[in-house]
Amino acid sequence: MTDAQEGTTLPPFIFHNQFQGWMEVYAPVQRYETYLNNHQEWFHRCAHPMKTEPVGKHGYILTIGRYGSHGYEVEPKIGLHLLPQEQGVYRIETMPVPEQPFLNYEVNFQAAMALVPMQANPDTDKELLNLNVVDYTRVNWELDLRVTMYFPRFIYRLPHGLVQGTGNRVLAQIVRQVSYRLTAKVQDDFHKTIGLNLGKRWRRKRFHAERVRTLTPAPDPPDEPEPPAA
Repeated sequence: MTDAQEGTTLPPFIFHNQFQGWMEVYAPVQRYETYLNNHQEWFHRCAHPMKTEPVGKHGYILTIGRYGSHGYEVEPKIGLHLLPQEQGVYRIETMPVPEQPFLNYEVNFQAAMALVPMQANPDTDKELLNLNVVDYTRVNWELDLRVTMYFPRFIYRLPHGLVQGTGNRVLAQIVRQVSYRLTAKVQDDFHKTIGLNLGKRWRRKRFHAERVRTLTPAPDPPDEPEPPAA
């Protein structure tokens, strides 16, 4: 149990970043929508090696993996609710993890994917046309990710930069595993289901992601006890 859970007033560290990116899938929008809507068929295999636990019809709890530093370890779990598409936009929102009150962190994951119909250009997309791909889909996505971490008291004795680095590694792991890696694996899995094997070269060429904004506030230092009277 952390000091925060024991009722003391250690302020949490908050790590907040926004990301955006895009990728392409080489089938019409409607065909890709059909695939996305049947997430019960592909989500588990695309999330591997992360552990997945289904919750209801549209929810999953992911166990990201264990890691940490400076004597502090965390095994992040995140609950994701895959909302049905609305006007061509798919959203993923955080859902509660059952044991969340006993964890030392909170994750707020808000993602949106917009499906944009595209058509191969004879002048610039000859490789696609050689694969008989004419109508395809561009997926534009955005992610707003906020992680609140409650560290044990001894962590607050460390330099701020070291503590910040620990939290940034947790955040980076969530982004790498849940967003970048999962998105790329969904891209590959979809192409395999339609019999289109493009290989890693195409993924690197047709997948882009970047961090666009950091909104991490500086935490307040913990209250120190008053020195004893002389």
